[in-house]
Amino acid sequence: MKECLKIKKVLNNNVIIASHNQHNEVVVIGKGIGFGRKTDDILDGERAEKIFVLKNEREREQYKMLVPHVSERLIEIMNDVLLYIQQRVETPLNEHIHVALTDHIAFAIRRLKQGFAMDNPFLMETKALYPQEYKIATDVVALINERLQIELPEGEIGFVALHIYSAITNSEVSSVNQNSRLIAHLVTLIEEQLDLLIDRESIHYLRLVRHLHYAIERVKKGEKVEEPKRFAEILKDEYPVCYNLAWKLVKVMQNQLQQPVYEAEIVYLTMHLQRLVQSKVDVVR
Repeated sequence: MKECLKIKKVLNNNVIIASHNQHNEVVVIGKGIGFGRKTDDILDGERAEKIFVLKNEREREQYKMLVPHVSERLIEIMNDVLLYIQQRVETPLNEHIHVALTDHIAFAIRRLKQGFAMDNPFLMETKALYPQEYKIATDVVALINERLQIELPEGEIGFVALHIYSAITNSEVSSVNQNSRLIAHLVTLIEEQLDLLIDRESIHYLRLVRHLHYAIERVKKGEKVEEPKRFAEILKDEYPVCYNLAWKLVKVMQNQLQQPVYEAEIVYLTMHLQRLVQSKVDVVR
C-alpha cells in the first residue's frame, strides 16, 4: 500500500484512525503504528498491516470509544478473527460486528477472569438454527483460547455464532437472540404439554426448531400463509391434543412478537407435533 495516511486519532500503539483519499476515515492497524504519533502526522501506508472502513459514523464513534478499554493484544486477535470470519462466509459482514463482537469477547474474558462464566441456555437452539455459523464460531473460540491461553466456555460458541449470523443478515443481535429465546420457550412448552423429552441431537428436534424459526421469520416479515381449511378440520378431529397445543404455541408467538400470526401456522405446527408424538410411540414399540 503506497498511499499516505493522515492521522486523525491515535487509539493505542497499534491502532489509529486516519484520513484516506478514497474512504474518508479508516481504521489502521499495525505493530507500533501509533507509538509516538500525534494528530495530523503523515503515515506511510506501507506500514499498515490491516485497514478497514467503518462507513457508519455511529459505528466509527463506538469503535473509538471501545478500543482504549480493550487490550491491544485482544484488538490484534479480534482483527485476525474478523478477517477469518469474512474469508469463511460468502457475503460482506455488517461492519457493526467490529464493535459488537470485540466488545462481547472482551466482556466474556473479563467475566471468565472474575470466575463468572456466562451460561448460554440457548446453545442447542443456536446450533440447530445456524449450523454454518456455529462451525465458524467453534473455530473462532478455539483460536481466541489458543492465542490468549484461556478457556472460554462452550456457551461462547453460541454467542459468537449469533454475532456472525447477525453480521451476515444485517440484523440486530438482540433480534436474533430473541428468536432463540422464543424457540427455546416453545420447545419447553411442547415437552411439558406432550410429556416427552426431545433428543437435542435428533432429526425431529432439528426439523421442529427450524420450522419454528421459519414461522417466526414469516410472522416478522408479515408473510401470509394460505390456510388449507379442509385439512385444518381433519387435523383438528384426528389430532385434537396436537392441534390445541399448536393453537397455544401460536398465541405465545403472537404475544411475544406483538404481531398477528396467520392461523395456517397452526396446521403446519400440528403436523410437526404429531410427528414428534409418533416418533415417541415408535420408540416405545
